[in-house]
Amino acid sequence: MVLVEKAITLFERIPYALIALIARVAPAAVFWQSGQTKLEGWHVSDNAIYLFREEYRLPLIDPVIAAHLAAFAEHFFPILLVLGLATRFAALALLGMTLVIEIFVYPDAWPTHGTWAACFLLLMAQGGGAWSLDHLVKQRLAL
Repeated sequence: MVLVEKAITLFERIPYALIALIARVAPAAVFWQSGQTKLEGWHVSDNAIYLFREEYRLPLIDPVIAAHLAAFAEHFFPILLVLGLATRFAALALLGMTLVIEIFVYPDAWPTHGTWAACFLLLMAQGGGAWSLDHLVKQRLAL
């Protein structure tokens, strides 16, 4: 029992800043890499538009617009997450994308999407942590 208590005490000493950093960077990398597959140079690829038209088939949105919005979001919000800037809102945006992907595109990928959602919900609830630009901004505004 003493060993278990010591282990728990050790686990409780893991800094939230480290947890938040990992929760920010790991899913940001996945979305960034996905965004990169949608580009040819500085333009959305014809292949990305084809996928939105033929495979993803999102309701209520034109495939060309969807491909451009996804490419933008998969680059912009991961940058914010890695920097820890507007973390809660970047996490909300990527959670929204995750829900769209889960519901309309790949419903069988719920274990992966659930992992991303857990990271985003943690960040939305607790913020980017001490190793984030949000933390620096908050400190500056408090002065």
